[in-house]
Amino acid sequence: MTCAACVNRVEKRLARIEGVSATVNLATGRARVSHPEAVPVGDLLAAVERAGYSAELPAPPPAPRTQPSDAPDAPDPAGSPGSGGDGGERQRLLITALLSVPVLVLSMAPVLQFRNWQWLCFVLAAPVVVWGAWPFHARAVRGLRHAAATMDTLVSLGVAASFCWSAYALFLGGAGMPGMRMPFTLLPSAGGEVAHVYLEAAVGVPLFVLAGRFLESRARHGTGEALRSLAGLAVKDVTVREDGAERLVPIERLRVGQEFIVRPGERVATDGVVVSGSSALDLSLVTGESEPVEVGAGRPVVGGAVNAGGLLVVRATEVGADTRLARITRMVTEAQAGKARAQRLADTVAGAFVPVVLALAVTVLGFWLGAGADPQAAVTACVAVLVVACPCALGLATPTALLAATGRGARLGVLVSGPRALETLRQVDTVVLDKTGTLTTGRMTVARVTAVPGGIGRERALWLAAGVERGSEHPLGRAVVAYCGQQLPRLPLPEVTGFRATAGVGVSGVVEGHRVEVRAAGADAHPSLAAALAEAEAAALTPVLVRVDGVDQALVCVGDVLRPGSYRAVDRIRRLGVRPVLATGDRAATAAHVAAALGIEEVRAGCSPEDKAELVRELRERGRRVAVIGDGVNDAAALAGADLGIAMGSGTDVAIGAADVTLVRGDIEAVADAVRLARRTLGTIRLNLVWAFGYNVVTLPLAAVGLLSPMAAAAAMSVSSLMVVGNSLRLRTWQPSPRARRTGPGGRAEGAGR
Repeated sequence: MTCAACVNRVEKRLARIEGVSATVNLATGRARVSHPEAVPVGDLLAAVERAGYSAELPAPPPAPRTQPSDAPDAPDPAGSPGSGGDGGERQRLLITALLSVPVLVLSMAPVLQFRNWQWLCFVLAAPVVVWGAWPFHARAVRGLRHAAATMDTLVSLGVAASFCWSAYALFLGGAGMPGMRMPFTLLPSAGGEVAHVYLEAAVGVPLFVLAGRFLESRARHGTGEALRSLAGLAVKDVTVREDGAERLVPIERLRVGQEFIVRPGERVATDGVVVSGSSALDLSLVTGESEPVEVGAGRPVVGGAVNAGGLLVVRATEVGADTRLARITRMVTEAQAGKARAQRLADTVAGAFVPVVLALAVTVLGFWLGAGADPQAAVTACVAVLVVACPCALGLATPTALLAATGRGARLGVLVSGPRALETLRQVDTVVLDKTGTLTTGRMTVARVTAVPGGIGRERALWLAAGVERGSEHPLGRAVVAYCGQQLPRLPLPEVTGFRATAGVGVSGVVEGHRVEVRAAGADAHPSLAAALAEAEAAALTPVLVRVDGVDQALVCVGDVLRPGSYRAVDRIRRLGVRPVLATGDRAATAAHVAAALGIEEVRAGCSPEDKAELVRELRERGRRVAVIGDGVNDAAALAGADLGIAMGSGTDVAIGAADVTLVRGDIEAVADAVRLARRTLGTIRLNLVWAFGYNVVTLPLAAVGLLSPMAAAAAMSVSSLMVVGNSLRLRTWQPSPRARRTGPGGRAEGAGR
């Protein structure tokens, strides 16, 4: 594929199959195809071949997963997308340049034109026209067989017309006389006894187009750097420990539950949990975190992280396509396959663009001849129209920007699901923030345990509560279990049966024959706990009631701390013109404490998952463009119902699955970076499209009226594509704004409503 017209043709051909929809990416040479199970992949490949292109399936992932077919790869003639051009194309460009330069110099410098110079130029130009431009001729003929016209059709016709006219001038038009001199001009000349030769156009067009596509391919190679970096993080071999012995095996043979060794300086082979040892891990290339993370026994590790210190023994918890690194790579790949609305319009225009240009070229030729102009001037204008038209820039406007932006976002720890998410990010004016795990760390600790007088006692109540909470993944439950382990280290936790978790309420289960409930404390709590409840509210702690067999037995007060960057993040969000809203399942006093610390004016406390989803609906009905940021199961409905869902990378798979944007490193400050990156990306795409359309609006009339020579037209056409790609490449070096120096009031926030 070489231009947007190719993209449009492949998409239309695939869409003719019932139930099939396809998105083709010119920059990557990939097609993302959704099709019914009844349609075999072979039919999809055949459809692409019927459109005049070759296709093949990409390599299967390490572990198959159910997802739409990542279907036909259409190879880029200038070298596989991202390859920077293969050796054959580089050699073709070099030989074409060596043959073309003497022709260009002699044609453009009359003082150097010696006797019979034109015949030397003709001999040098012939192999360029036939062999150098052969890729364009071959693709043009192949397109003709399939009733298709692309950019290659225009280039092939332009080169052939220039050379054929020059051959006519040399053999029949008097230009072959030994002493002939030809002045160079950018404007076509009419009249004269001797027909002009346009060998400089015949060699200049393929030379400039080949050079432009080679440089374009190199530039496009740069836009895919993020994916190659992610691929480079994958470990090929791993040292497995079995029965006390160590052996090196390919990573494909590693299974969940196996233990493997990570020595200093090595990458962690896959996601897992540290069994023994301690060290600092460099996660900068995986999550964007700049500071090393300390890990020890029981702490999770991420595949691809670099072990900066001690020896670690890790038990694998995820392998193959299920690892965090694989999910990140998959999200980036899928994001780059999409199209913005503006690009869909551009591709539609490009589908009809080439036939319109061909009709325009014939019209220009007929008009000039009908107006009595010299035939060579008419041919020159016609060839210039053919050559200057450039749907390449239209096809590259969005995909190159998306490649660069999604890659840059991945390096900053922001994964965007696709163009729609970028477009929505730019328009968001309200952001609904969850509290626990989003604004706060989610790593809560038990501050105090107050037992009901005459009950089962503090330690017994704590032990039973920890027994039922061991089945919960909520930060509150983990805090209770961890605290019990510290207070009662020699007492193993009991087994729980009939475990049940109710989002926004609490958990319950049967422990040693007793029905145990751990739930949010309310006004109906035992009167003896009233003072403890008041103290908890004053300290912005979350009071949790432990009820055994229907009787209140203890109050557990749990606290959380604000993330270090929460104040800066909220402040930067406001400065972008986005209104923050705090929605939490926590108590009003706790929510108000957090909101006051962060300067958030609108607060909704005591929200159930349904309440959060209803809040989103209310805001959208008021005409607001709403984004929701959350990390838990209770946020999934709101995330899915918002204009844009943003999940914390440290959150649950349910939340991440319902979101459009994932903050890999779990840093809420990345939200402002994501909004600014989206605005910059959409601005870049708009500028690319304005340039691509504007270029044709300006140059086509100039070529039609004879104010642009074919050689200048070829140079302009190549420059247009390079301008688009170069503008997109600027996103690779985009930097977030420096962090604000202001710091908000610190301290505890806290609470953790479910």
